[in-house]
Amino acid sequence: MLRQRVATALVLLALLLPALFAPVAWPLQAFTLLLVAAAGWEWGRLNGVAFAPALAGGAAIAAAGAAAIALGWADRVPGMGWWLPAAAWIVCGTLALAAGPQAWRHAPRLPRWSLGALLLWSAWLAMAQARALGLPFLLSIFVLVWMADIAAYAGGRAFGRRKLAPTISPGKSWEGAASGALGVALLALAWSWAARHWPWAHGSLFERLHEVLGAAGAALALGALVAMSVVGDLVESLVKRAVGAKDSSRLLPGHGGVLDRIDALLPVFPLAAALAALGRA
Repeated sequence: MLRQRVATALVLLALLLPALFAPVAWPLQAFTLLLVAAAGWEWGRLNGVAFAPALAGGAAIAAAGAAAIALGWADRVPGMGWWLPAAAWIVCGTLALAAGPQAWRHAPRLPRWSLGALLLWSAWLAMAQARALGLPFLLSIFVLVWMADIAAYAGGRAFGRRKLAPTISPGKSWEGAASGALGVALLALAWSWAARHWPWAHGSLFERLHEVLGAAGAALALGALVAMSVVGDLVESLVKRAVGAKDSSRLLPGHGGVLDRIDALLPVFPLAAALAALGRA
């Protein structure tokens, strides 16, 4: 299993890094759109959709992304319209988690399948537009989510006592969530220090939040982004628990499915795009 995990991670990095650092945006747009389309297929399967319609759903996400690229939407900087998908994540995610796996299992299939596919596409588009603000801005969002996850895991293992969502993800704790927020706060301070010494660090999400919201506002915004990364993780865990699945698929040997790897990013990108637009409102 460990060999599979390492081999899969190396292959993904070999594909991601050249696309990420390419001088033009389309390689990253294409690679990430392929991943999100695969996640769309997984989403359909998790919601009880047959193989062929689920595959068609993933293809529809890919087609919508290709249309966005052709129309130039993917190269625009984020605007205030991103508050709509951000609000959808906040409201729908909160309601789904409050209702629990049993309620999800009995919710109408078509609305939850369609809403999930739309949110997958919007997360991809938000990521593409984040790239339009510069590589440091995009990387800072990725690193924020990764830090929140790593710090939450470490803090939960060391200090976890109170369960965050015992019926959905028994391994998560309030102490872990607080550790994730603390880890992101330290990351923001470290990145800000780096930006004062090295030009490559300029233009991050942390810098932009501080410019438009001030120190206190930026701290609140980072807390909201960490909370939404937890919501994304928990929503996918809820759906898998509702259908008795361990992973979203077996597309990534040793890692499970694409959704298992990107779930925390999905609500964070639209909210980050919405916050980034505040400076141009």
